[in-house]
Amino acid sequence: MPKKGLLERLDTGVVIGDGGFVFALEKRGYVKAGPWTPEATVENPEAVRQLHRDFLRAGSDVMQTFTFYASDDKLENRGNKAQQKYTGAMINQRACEIAREVANEGDALVAGGISQTPTYLTGLGKEAVQKEFEKQLKVFVDNKVDFMITEYFEHVEEIVWSIESIQKMCPGMPICATMCIGPEGDMHGVSTGECAVRMAKAGADVIGINCHFDPDIVLAGLKLMKEALTKAGYKKHLMAQPLGFKTPDATKQGFIDLPEFPFGLEPRILTRWDCHKYARDAYELGVRFIGACCGFEPYHVRALSEELAKERGRLPAGSEKHGPWGDGLRQHTKPWVRARARREYWENLKPASGRPYAAGLSKPDEWGVTQGDDLLKQQAKLTSDEDLKKLWTRD
Repeated sequence: MPKKGLLERLDTGVVIGDGGFVFALEKRGYVKAGPWTPEATVENPEAVRQLHRDFLRAGSDVMQTFTFYASDDKLENRGNKAQQKYTGAMINQRACEIAREVANEGDALVAGGISQTPTYLTGLGKEAVQKEFEKQLKVFVDNKVDFMITEYFEHVEEIVWSIESIQKMCPGMPICATMCIGPEGDMHGVSTGECAVRMAKAGADVIGINCHFDPDIVLAGLKLMKEALTKAGYKKHLMAQPLGFKTPDATKQGFIDLPEFPFGLEPRILTRWDCHKYARDAYELGVRFIGACCGFEPYHVRALSEELAKERGRLPAGSEKHGPWGDGLRQHTKPWVRARARREYWENLKPASGRPYAAGLSKPDEWGVTQGDDLLKQQAKLTSDEDLKKLWTRD
């Protein structure tokens, strides 16, 4: 039997996305923090394959190709050598092969993925930006991915250009479009609701928010999107792919502004029980593509799948070794741990950080730098010590 397509699944039920790849693979030693580019598909394909498998086992219905930041301009930006060794097409080709191999081990779909470009941030214009998109999209067309996700855009202008490119290169293919914004809107001051309307008008089938913020903030932004879409007369599926970190103190730029980004975020990691709440809250808001982004590990995705098991009609394979709400702890040797084998305990837990005198919140940097600023312009050479010193004096 052929697999049901994305829109058919969304029309009749819930689709669980996968989790974060760049952060997970950086921690495992396969991605460099800074460029965050996905040459691991060529250099360490087994690491990418195994992470796909872990998400599939956790209940993911989608294997998104590990092609985040795989545009040629990003692969050669600021001293990145990936473009000299490989090409974006080579990286994306391997990503498609790996994702399809694992998707075929279950009932998962393959989503191609594109994201924002240094070309846009440099201000080189629509034609140059769409050229970068279309080079990537050719690979996804050749590999017959099931649908496209265009994600992680700070400016609605650029994501609209990406939607146009997908329609040109992939006619008839379902398009999911998500921006990395919160309730305050995009970095050029376009409201969150207006961003949703512009994505819908451009032709996106599924609209939402990914990355930069935690589930609570993402869902607050999605509520604004839903209201604006309804008012404008658009009926679109909604999609959420938040961070796996708590970010109540993040401002417009999201977690990138937090001083802990990217190497000190561990005290902010969501518990699996936070993920149960996120899944339920998203479902009640009307979101049907419920996924995740940076910081979400397979056990977080398993929690999404378990919370919505009734709605989906099944538990994931990864639940074989996981009793609901800590039920497996009834087998523990220590009686006080056995006493924790209940939902009430875990739902009401207030986890401690274990760090004496640590602040509960941070002060975001808030430099206010966005598209059009010289500091964001693409350059081939590595940032020099002298350039860094100039940044330190501004910090």
